[in-house]
Amino acid sequence: MFYEPTKGHGLPHDPFKAIVAPRPIGWISSIAADGSVNLAPYSFFNAIGSNPHLVMFSSEGRKDSVSFIHETREFVVNLASRDLIEKLNVSSVDAPRGVSEFGYAGLTPVPSTLVKPPRVGEAHAALECRMTDWYEPKGIGGRASSNIVVFGEVVGIHIDEAVMTDGLFDIVKAGTTARLGYMDYATVTETFQMRRPQWDAE
Repeated sequence: MFYEPTKGHGLPHDPFKAIVAPRPIGWISSIAADGSVNLAPYSFFNAIGSNPHLVMFSSEGRKDSVSFIHETREFVVNLASRDLIEKLNVSSVDAPRGVSEFGYAGLTPVPSTLVKPPRVGEAHAALECRMTDWYEPKGIGGRASSNIVVFGEVVGIHIDEAVMTDGLFDIVKAGTTARLGYMDYATVTETFQMRRPQWDAE
């Protein structure tokens, strides 16, 4: 089949998110200028570079996470893992501003080391970030969109020693979980290695 997204697909659900998958989940904790705390998952999330360590997430609409980060310019990315995925899902509730999803989902807010927003105490890893940029991308011809992209530099990294193997972060032990399409998720249960080819060596 072929379809143009602006003209509809005729299917029960748009397959776009199922095709662009798996997607890492940015479980973002943030704090407002008035001290209100927010925790929410974003499946349009990824790392975009390692020199410096940069991450981004995109919000479809100006939600509390985006508003809070705009006010204080800091956030934390908490690792989405299989043992916490139900609580992560609970934290996606459309709670009113001022209601902390930490308490609603039964999670422990732990003070961060370098930034003001707390991290999820139960998470196996967390990235403390400071916002570096803010962008509202447009569609073709300058067509407005509801998307807001937040970029941040990772200034501190927390790792649970229990998910380390021989000095390496063990993604299988951590049970890192990704977002797929529809209502689907996937957990990393197996990894394999490949070496990048070197032109001169070949």
